[in-house]
Amino acid sequence: MSESLDFTTGDHVVYPAHGVGQIIGIETHSIADMSVTLYAIQFEKERMTLKVPVAKAKASGLRRLSTKDRIKAAMETLQGPSKIKRIMWSRRAQEYEAKINSGDPVSIAEVVRDLYRGEDQSDQSYSERQIYHAALERLARELAVVEKIDERKATEKLEAVLSKAA
Repeated sequence: MSESLDFTTGDHVVYPAHGVGQIIGIETHSIADMSVTLYAIQFEKERMTLKVPVAKAKASGLRRLSTKDRIKAAMETLQGPSKIKRIMWSRRAQEYEAKINSGDPVSIAEVVRDLYRGEDQSDQSYSERQIYHAALERLARELAVVEKIDERKATEKLEAVLSKAA
């Protein structure tokens, strides 16, 4: 095995396009006379297992869970003023999707903050709500694993921070 393993079975990791998953195994497969080592990552909520070649793990953005400091920075981002650019929604939606898929908790927190609507604020379009909920869920999942709480509690904690800041 020439590749060095950054993760072991049981580790929680973040895959940018899918969020928090857990490595359930490290497998070696023979593909076209080549031996390829893969991380098998399970995403419980989606009932999905993703296999990422160890050699491509870094390039794909696979990373360890955020540190408590990075989560703290994300929480501080939630408390800041929203920065909604005055550009067409379709362009903004693309930027929000890119931030969510970056896997970075601070970038995801920016999306959550910018799309959050308090009880007294105007309604959102369907697509705004969809992106908001996707970002909130992604952030809540990582917060839940880092703080060892369930996802519902993590979501409530994030929404409490948002409503105080609003």
